[in-house]
Amino acid sequence: MTARVALVSGGTGGIGTAIVKRLTSLGHKVATNYRDEAKANAWAAHMKAQGVNVAIVPGDVGDVSAAESIVKAVEHKLGPIDILVNNAGITRDTTFHKMSALQWQEVINTNLNSCFNMTRPVIDGMRNRKWGRIIQISSINGQKGQYGQANYAASKAGMHGFTISLAQENAKFGITVNTVSPGYVATEMVMAVPEDVRAKIAAQIPIGRLGDPDEVAYAVAFFTNDEARWITGANLAINGGQYMGW
Repeated sequence: MTARVALVSGGTGGIGTAIVKRLTSLGHKVATNYRDEAKANAWAAHMKAQGVNVAIVPGDVGDVSAAESIVKAVEHKLGPIDILVNNAGITRDTTFHKMSALQWQEVINTNLNSCFNMTRPVIDGMRNRKWGRIIQISSINGQKGQYGQANYAASKAGMHGFTISLAQENAKFGITVNTVSPGYVATEMVMAVPEDVRAKIAAQIPIGRLGDPDEVAYAVAFFTNDEARWITGANLAINGGQYMGW
């Protein structure tokens, strides 16, 4: 595999960390952004101790100017970005009739608007070089919906709409654009949920367990391969069989 420069937004989280490790193991030069400097430095040190070198740059992907700065900083450190993984995401769960405008806007901004903010500064370079891989990390709940997550489900469904439009516009430039939609994955956040609740979730999954972040990272890495050049506009559901849509 050709070594590329990859930018993974929200790379310090559970799934993000697995994606960073996977792409690094394939020989790519990988970067991610952060908002909390102390936390990011500790994370980077922990990664380095495991032999994983990651460039970290400050910036909020929900802010247009900050996203441009992230891209510029990464390209200054590592070179032109050929792989972009739009992974950053948050939740602000509550039923819609209790949801504030801020709870709606924060989730849409971080999860969905960030796709524009991060992709716009890299797309021209990819088109000029006739090669690119753009991957959105969506969610099972963007496919099936979820009680108390109107904001989150809308943002995650919107990510795939973004994918299929961008895929059509850029296919002839050697750029593929795809979505990965994980189900319930055993990240630190999910594992903090009471064990009995986790057991009920797992019982709804035909495979009978939560996903592993490495399994999601494998799916992301698959789309980055040169051999995956004929796959674009796809949504890969990775959820243990919990939701089986077309």
